[in-house]
Amino acid sequence: MKTNVGVIDRSVRITVGLVLVALAGTGTVGAWGWLGVLLLATGVTGWCPPYAMMGWNTCAPKKEA
Repeated sequence: MKTNVGVIDRSVRITVGLVLVALAGTGTVGAWGWLGVLLLATGVTGWCPPYAMMGWNTCAPKKEA
């Protein structure tokens, strides 16, 4: 798996994922809040399957030496 989720994208996914899981855990939102686990997983691993299928990449371009 090649990383296809950039730093800012990962930070947003992890933050929103944690908030959704916390809200679902406290019963503030419904069961859909557990979808935050998916955001957490893609944020932590840096790989998003839908991005890979669509050929998207939010990583910064690599600098050549």
